[in-house]
Amino acid sequence: MSKSGNLIVRLEQPPVPAERTGVVDYKIKRIGTVNNILGPVRSPYVSVKPEAAGEGFSGRVLYLLEDN
Repeated sequence: MSKSGNLIVRLEQPPVPAERTGVVDYKIKRIGTVNNILGPVRSPYVSVKPEAAGEGFSGRVLYLLEDN
């Protein structure tokens, strides 16, 4: 978690998401939205603005919610 309260998430596979892409957990519960892309192109991270307190997400797998 960053000093500003955002979650810092490492991407496992491409493509890099657009800002404001939804982020969910394994139950498809919305966690927050991508608000920044960080790091090198080969190993990017995203900053996620959580919808609620971001505690308890350390070590958990999160997913990007793609618009169809």
